[in-house]
Amino acid sequence: MTIKDLAAKTGYAVGTVSRALNNHPNVSERARQEILEAAAESGFQLNVNAKQLKQHPTTILVVVKGIGNELFGEMVESIQTLIAQTHYQLVVDYMDEDENEVRRAAQLCREKKPLGILFLGGNNENFIRDFGGIDVPCVVVTNDASMLSFDNLSSVSTDDREAACSAMDTLIRLGHSRIAIIGGDRAISDTSRLRYEGCMQSFTAHGIPFDPKRDYQGVRYSYQAGYQATKALLDKGCRFTAIFATADVMAIGAIRALQDNGLQVPEDVSVMGVDGLTCQNCQRHVENALNTLPDTLAEVNLSARNVTVWTKADADEEAIRKAIRDAGYLPLRTKEKV
Repeated sequence: MTIKDLAAKTGYAVGTVSRALNNHPNVSERARQEILEAAAESGFQLNVNAKQLKQHPTTILVVVKGIGNELFGEMVESIQTLIAQTHYQLVVDYMDEDENEVRRAAQLCREKKPLGILFLGGNNENFIRDFGGIDVPCVVVTNDASMLSFDNLSSVSTDDREAACSAMDTLIRLGHSRIAIIGGDRAISDTSRLRYEGCMQSFTAHGIPFDPKRDYQGVRYSYQAGYQATKALLDKGCRFTAIFATADVMAIGAIRALQDNGLQVPEDVSVMGVDGLTCQNCQRHVENALNTLPDTLAEVNLSARNVTVWTKADADEEAIRKAIRDAGYLPLRTKEKV
């Protein structure tokens, strides 16, 4: 049985099943219990035999920096699908984005004896200080490790500075000169720092002033943080015609906050994010939000642009609408019950 089979059996999305099996915090207790019970009943095992692991280590460790970052969640699901087709065991460890990912990985190395480590997110300063004690092959995603002198550390990254500069250039070409920015903590996130620098590069090139104390909100990488950051900008009277979020997950929260304050996107305020979250990611996010409701099963149809909700009892439409809004989306209308 695979994770997809378990998802079909329980009625939960693959992402929800994956997070429950890996003890991810962003899963309701009800969903986690139902998934674990179904896994036990079906004889599903996420890990291979412990004796085999001891004799022939096959563990690959994934350290995820940021429990609310949906982009990393999407990456983990793809990695799990790939690993499921091999004899390797995948161990996924989620941590808060302000924790030290390298020290955590070093601790897990002693406990799990992995063949290698994949870091999703990181801070180069942490690698400079603490990576020397790790001797297995490692790859860090989103950070550029080319300047670090470790033979066992490689990286897969984008040009974050250029990406943000290009995005800001686009907003300015569209006529925006009052642009607010929602980003991460630049002191602990290299990605946030580089994307901020790219924005400043664009502002300077176009001669547009920017007051970071007024127009920048540094928050966590999550829908909720994007919502709160936008609300804070509005509450302090910041006047803007566009918001640039340094992550798509923040941008979705920003859109929800603008809508809750009577502003339309893009008619009143334009919103741009960066990362490239897929439509399938949004689909899973809405399904997961609705499937946490009691006796509810939801299915999003991207091509038809609708969501079908099945309930055992009479549907609580307001609860359904609230779950969709809390997920960062706007329910437009309700069709007849069937």
